[in-house]
Amino acid sequence: MTTTKMTGTRCFRTFRSFPFLALLILALTLPTAPSEAAGKDGGWVATWGASPFAFLSFNNAQAPGPYADQTIRQVVRISVGGSLIQVRFSNEIGDAPLMIGSASIAVRAKESAVKPETLRKLTFGGANGITIPPGAPALSDPVELEVADLAELAISIYLPEESKASTVHMGRTAFISGAGDHTQDAELTGAEKTTTALFLTGVYVQPARATGVIVALGDSITDGAASTEHTYNSWPDHLAARLAQRKGKGRSLAVINEGISGNQVLRNGAGLSALGRFDRDVLATPGLTHIVVLEGINDIGSGGMQFPGSTGPAPAARTPEDLIGGYRQLIARAHAMNPPVKIYGATLTPFEGTFEGYYSPEKGKVRMAINEWIRTSGEFDGVIDFDKAIQDPEHPGRILPAYDSGDKLHPGDAGYKKMAESIDLSLFK
Repeated sequence: MTTTKMTGTRCFRTFRSFPFLALLILALTLPTAPSEAAGKDGGWVATWGASPFAFLSFNNAQAPGPYADQTIRQVVRISVGGSLIQVRFSNEIGDAPLMIGSASIAVRAKESAVKPETLRKLTFGGANGITIPPGAPALSDPVELEVADLAELAISIYLPEESKASTVHMGRTAFISGAGDHTQDAELTGAEKTTTALFLTGVYVQPARATGVIVALGDSITDGAASTEHTYNSWPDHLAARLAQRKGKGRSLAVINEGISGNQVLRNGAGLSALGRFDRDVLATPGLTHIVVLEGINDIGSGGMQFPGSTGPAPAARTPEDLIGGYRQLIARAHAMNPPVKIYGATLTPFEGTFEGYYSPEKGKVRMAINEWIRTSGEFDGVIDFDKAIQDPEHPGRILPAYDSGDKLHPGDAGYKKMAESIDLSLFK
């Protein structure tokens, strides 16, 4: 949403002018529709994002950090380009101040190397660094850098003091240096390559033309779990590529992946629940015009079992009504925006054959009932049928083997691509 600042307003002394002045002030202060204003007249739009959450150990993964006197260079692929860039850092999950000594941004060349002519220092209110309080994010100052759609960027931060890896996003590419501030180095020689992003949650641009923003809200199946490491194979990645390949023939649209592996609609554990993080991760996204919700399979699967990251007793089995109540809240909150944001429901993908306790025939029936509601209720503004896109026609409760990563829950690279290809782009006019 953009706002207009009025300066130099004259003070009219005649009563006859008051009605006109009131109408003028009202017109200038009403919010402008993001779908019309984003990317024009200096408007910012999100072009990349990742939800902040605390590290969780899946498959006995070791926790990263802590880090001290080290540089972290993180690689992201943006969705739409622009001429000005701003970066959002985060200490939202931290319990202590986070000191960033210096930061930089550049176009990536390969691995940890950047194109030297694109290397730019990032500042914060004109200062080289910033200390971010616990629970807060921080935006860099805007920096001039011309970047294309689907450009790979390398964002580096130097951590001078010991810093716990409190705010992370797993499944993203990062390089960890040896000692010292290497934010201005063209390459981090000898750096360790990892799959955990740290303290980085957003990249914003000012694009050349009006641009809409699609936020994908979900769990590991949106996050891209089980796709090939250090590639761009989540379904939001493939959707962004489809949109960019139109080369200006359709509406300009960014795609922001706000999936968290293990996330649930109704219960905290792997990050805040979808209901709990909806404002921060979705509705606060600059330029937001559309939302796609693909979430709920962990709510179903975790019934009666202790899901990774959750605490306390195992939850009772979820009913279709439980999840539908959650979806209705997301719909209501999207529609309460001014103007209302379109929100689309994606059907839950097959999960028969997953690990013990997660799937049962009864849980399979809950998934099917929820999908029937998504398809037929008319409560979402539209439907994206991922279930039909990747199911095995001979056994609809399972993912087609060609699209399965092998764990019967997550698609592989081909499955995620098929999901993106199944989306009707006319939904985003």
